[in-house]
Amino acid sequence: QLQLVQSGGGLVQPGGSLRLSCAASGETAFILRDNAIGWFRQAPGKGREGVSCIDSSATSTNYADSVKGRFTITRDTAKNTVYLQMNSLKPEDTARYYCNAEPLRLRGYWGQGTQVTVSS
Repeated sequence: QLQLVQSGGGLVQPGGSLRLSCAASGETAFILRDNAIGWFRQAPGKGREGVSCIDSSATSTNYADSVKGRFTITRDTAKNTVYLQMNSLKPEDTARYYCNAEPLRLRGYWGQGTQVTVSS
């Protein structure tokens, strides 16, 4: 059974911070460990967009222009968890956030995501 678990979302005021976590169990844990992981988000009425990604060795990261300088992606190999630290949050960051790996995306799998709402 495929299972990626995203957590850490919530309601935060503009300028605030949140840290999202991406963890896995079973077969999915090996996929998380051995592949690049991306964070994606989908706002109401919009398509899903890539936010950031990190390679399997944590030596290479990429960010969407809209989050550069504010978001940081990391991975803890001991905990087999990928994090997205989000600082200086803006209302336009409001979306449901998902983590995923290409082998899972190719199988059409997406986890439940975690909701981030930035509002005063």
